[in-house]
This record gives sequence, C-alpha cells and structure tokens, in this order.
Amino acid sequence: MIISIKPNVSQEDIDKLISDLEKLGVKVDRSQGATQTVLGLVGDTTVINDETVRANRHVDKVIRVQEPYKRVNRIFHPCDTVLDFQCGSHKAKIGGGSFAVIAGPCSVESREQVIAIAEDVKKAGAAFLRGGAFKPRTSPYAFQGMGGAGLDILLEAKKACGLPIVTEVMEISQIELFNDVDLIQVGARNMQNFNLLKELGKTRIPILLKRGIASTMTELLMAAEYIMAGGNDKIVLCERGIRGFDNFTRNILDLAIVPMLKKKTHLPVIVDPSHATGYSWMVPAMSKAALAAGADGIMVEVHNDPEHALCDGEQSLMPNAFAEMMATLRKYAEIENKNI
Repeated sequence: MIISIKPNVSQEDIDKLISDLEKLGVKVDRSQGATQTVLGLVGDTTVINDETVRANRHVDKVIRVQEPYKRVNRIFHPCDTVLDFQCGSHKAKIGGGSFAVIAGPCSVESREQVIAIAEDVKKAGAAFLRGGAFKPRTSPYAFQGMGGAGLDILLEAKKACGLPIVTEVMEISQIELFNDVDLIQVGARNMQNFNLLKELGKTRIPILLKRGIASTMTELLMAAEYIMAGGNDKIVLCERGIRGFDNFTRNILDLAIVPMLKKKTHLPVIVDPSHATGYSWMVPAMSKAALAAGADGIMVEVHNDPEHALCDGEQSLMPNAFAEMMATLRKYAEIENKNI
C-alpha cells in the first residue's frame, strides 16, 4: 500500500500517522520529497481500512498495490485447493483436474420426487445431489420450500442414493440443522450477509458461495475472505449470472470471470448455467462453455416433471436430457484432460 501525504504537513503529524500504522503490524518506509512525503507500507495490509486512512486530514491519496484479500489470494496460496467428499463408497471431488457435476431439483417437493431424481442423476454421472429445502423467493407468495422437512428428505435421499448433498442455508439460526449436509450453499442474495458468513467461518463444513446478483469479482472474493478469516478454508466459488441491461436471459452468464478467478484465487470455481440463463435448452451449451473456460464443475437443475415444478421449472432439464448432456460433456472433458 502507498500513502501520499498532502504538501506541507508537519513531521510531527507524519510521525504520528506512521506510529498508528505500525501499531497495526506493518512496516512503513518513508520517502521524503521537497514538499511531499510518500509512505510505503510493507506487510499484511489487509488489516488496514482504506477509508479510515483516507479520512485522515493529512492524507492525499491511498493506493493499494496488492488486493485487499489475503487468504483467498493465489499469491499467498499458490497451490489449488481441492475438496474431497465421501458418501459411503461414493467418492467425489471439486478441483484438482475434476469436473464436478451437481444436479437435482431447484426445490424439494416430496420424498418420491427427490429420491427418483437422485437415482436418475447418479445413473447419468452426477457427483452431487442438489435440492432446496429453504428457498429465498422474490415474491412472498411463491413456494418457500419445505424447510426442515425438506432437509430430512434430502438426507434420506443421500442415504438411499449415496450422493453427497448440496443445499442452501438462509440464516444463522438454520446452521445447526446442516451438520450432515456435505456442501452448504450461500445463495446470491446472501453473498454479503456478513454475519452469516462469519458464522459459517466457524464451521468446518464446505461452503458453496454464489456470486451476488450485481457483485464484482472483488466483492465475491472478499465474501469468501470473511469465511476463511473465521477458519473455514473449504470454499467453492460459483458464477450464477449477474444483472445486466438486457433481459433475453434470466441473468448474464459472466464466463470471463472463471479464468480470472482461477488466476486470482486458489479456490475451485463452478458455474450455474440454470440460474444464469433461465432456459433448460440453453443449459447444455453453457455447460460446455463452462468446461472450456476452465471451470471445476457445474450445478444444474433437473426435474422429472418441469411443467408442474413448484420452482424454476422452465430452467430444469428432464432426466433424459441431463443424461444426454452428461454423455456429451464426457467427450469435451477428455479434450480438456478433466475427469467427470
């Protein structure tokens, strides 16, 4: 970090600022010009709040040479993070040359529905089963999920089909219900729910963190930093589309963020083409594109009766369409030297 001091500030005031900065654990190198002083900060500058420094009446400019996130930064952790899962005899991984496919219904609607879909997606080659027990919805009148009962159904499906499960947490009070969940999802609307992120940082259950509806890459990485700062380093990042000015799809799938995230962070990155496009017929094409972009996996919605789905039926693949897509993805994965 570089701090430029305003002209004609007294040495006493500069010394006080340096002393305050050094108390935060950084080393300060002073460069004295004819009328202006520049301070170079060396060390863990992530502990320094830019806005607080700028508020000092003697400071002219603050320039960060390094990103404000440390734990998620590839500079400090050059090796890729790989998450391993085991459910009975079934082993799965996210990262490390694998292309993990997470599949299942948008929401849990019944025991029969979830178990049937679980068997279908496992047969087609999915590594994880997804399903929403608690559903954040834009309308208060829309189906909000089955809650705890839906979570029980997912856990039953986990035992029946042998796939690790992925489901979304919405608030801190629900975390204690998720002890047997394999991958806890933080949805786009909660990406900057910092109190929730802090509590998830205290757990040791892997977290799937979705990018916010209108969030920058840095904001996504800082959200992951919140979780890692609490001690939980098992995080998967998910690009699920962002808001734009055109509405021909549900969201804009920002595939360019995938290689950029792979450059900036060691955390695995997956893509959700279902929520990004909003149309089931677009999911196979965007899944192939995600694989080509270097993603570590995808999360797609599969429903055995989309026309009567209680949530997002239009973007859900039928089981046979999902199986066809998986067969195609395996061919693409061979080219990319990835395992499905």
